[in-house]
Amino acid sequence: MGRILIVDDDVDVLDMLGQTLEREGYEVVSAANGKEGVRLYREDPVDLVITDIIMPEKEGIETIMELKRAFPDVKIIAISGGGLVDPEGYLSMAKQLGARYTFSKPVEREDLLKAVRELI
Repeated sequence: MGRILIVDDDVDVLDMLGQTLEREGYEVVSAANGKEGVRLYREDPVDLVITDIIMPEKEGIETIMELKRAFPDVKIIAISGGGLVDPEGYLSMAKQLGARYTFSKPVEREDLLKAVRELI
């Protein structure tokens, strides 16, 4: 059905999103931070990237910028639980940089699946 790269430093989020998407028939690749995510995408591009915003090593805004610069057609969904400010500020920036959809954590399963189906 499609390959999806999930980039998030929270192992529980990686597991939950991965299981949800795999049950729907998608192949899932995981990365613990943006640096690893960009490396994996460069090695073997996927159909869709789902990235958290607040992460160590390379946060989501940098990840989106780097991927969009190198691969303008990459499809990205950004998710965030916030940080020092509410998640909407980060997600608004992600949208301006090219994320097709943005969701606050916790992500509603059906909303995410609808977005994934539309993008793949």
